[in-house]
Amino acid sequence: MRSRILSLQEASQRFGRANRGGKRVVFTNGCFDLLHPGHIQSLERARALGDALIVGINSDASVRQLKGAGRPILPELERAEILAALECVDAVVIFGELTPREIISALLPDVLVKGGDWAGDQIIGREEVEAAGGRVVSVPVVAGCSTTSILAKMRAAGPAVSKDS
Repeated sequence: MRSRILSLQEASQRFGRANRGGKRVVFTNGCFDLLHPGHIQSLERARALGDALIVGINSDASVRQLKGAGRPILPELERAEILAALECVDAVVIFGELTPREIISALLPDVLVKGGDWAGDQIIGREEVEAAGGRVVSVPVVAGCSTTSILAKMRAAGPAVSKDS
């Protein structure tokens, strides 16, 4: 599935406005550190809104800036490979900036999707997508499903004890 992990240039060549061949391109983004059911449901909902789903993921450095020390749990290439293996994902692009504005501006997707936990006026890329005739869609967040809550449960459980010790 590494063939689905693209540079911004490759994604633009394949999914840019001039090269879509009438396909409706959907874009979403996030850290996607420790993939969980909430991620899967939001990705499937996003894919249902078009013909191709492009997922932008934050690089390791940008995740650390956003989430703090100890994050991400999985390195960017592993996160990208996991996402690229999902049937609903057509391509993954890793970005080093704190926001996906550069990818969104380059691709100008027909639909920009974010989780319902983002206020409409805080969705990065909204202006660019709407100015190009696209739309922004908020998908519901799955209650209780977040990487932060999973990590909190793991920390509360304490260190695992090996059967061999």
